[in-house]
Amino acid sequence: MLRKPLGLLGVFMIIVGIGYFVGAGWAWTKVDAGYNSLEAFSAAQNVELNYNDDGELVDRGTTEGAQAIMQLLEDDWNFPVVMGAGGLDPNDPVVNNQSEYMYQMATIVYHVLHGEQTVMLDQAGIDAAIESGQLGADGTYNGVVSAYQGQVLEPGAYTVPVDGRYWTGFNRMDLLDGPARSQAWSGTAHALVGELGVGAVTHSTLQLSLGVVFLLLGLGAICTVMGAAFVWHVRREDGKQIPDTVPEAFLTETIEGKESATA
Repeated sequence: MLRKPLGLLGVFMIIVGIGYFVGAGWAWTKVDAGYNSLEAFSAAQNVELNYNDDGELVDRGTTEGAQAIMQLLEDDWNFPVVMGAGGLDPNDPVVNNQSEYMYQMATIVYHVLHGEQTVMLDQAGIDAAIESGQLGADGTYNGVVSAYQGQVLEPGAYTVPVDGRYWTGFNRMDLLDGPARSQAWSGTAHALVGELGVGAVTHSTLQLSLGVVFLLLGLGAICTVMGAAFVWHVRREDGKQIPDTVPEAFLTETIEGKESATA
């Protein structure tokens, strides 16, 4: 069998198939370790999504708030949310998969985008703004916050709406808009969004790696089956006995056939 090319090819493919199985096993150990680590990290933080008794997502006690967050996630960010097991699941509210990480991120971002910031001005800050030209000579404000345009600013508190703006949507040089930007998009907000983003990417990578495991298993099965088929075919051919001489019956039939043809 091993002297025939097809038999050698069969043995080689079986060996390759075994190699694919070994690779799939090694890859699975890495994927499993990654899932276990991600689960442990999520359990340690114990961040959970909020559901009502009917299994519906709620935000600050209302389903309308959760629907607005979902709209931001699905429509504005074009994220394909998975519902049920492996996604947003009321039976497993701990944030530990891609959809839950992204929903939690959208929750934080939604409340930042629709919040208001209180900017405090003192006399020293107003005087510096007049000197730098941010305010008119009499302290008149002509910046981007429409509620205070044309007003003479005095020391006190000023409310600046975020109005759906991300970090880059603010005018950092504005007397009111600049401080409101750093308050709305604080280091804490950026850190939480970044951490949740890492969690979402990690879970997505683990899913991709799991796909690689199944791919290796499939290739291993194909190579092994094809190799076994080649080996079986060669052995079957080897099992056929070819006679060293032509049987007498074949010769008799041939001679009689020739005589009939001559006649």
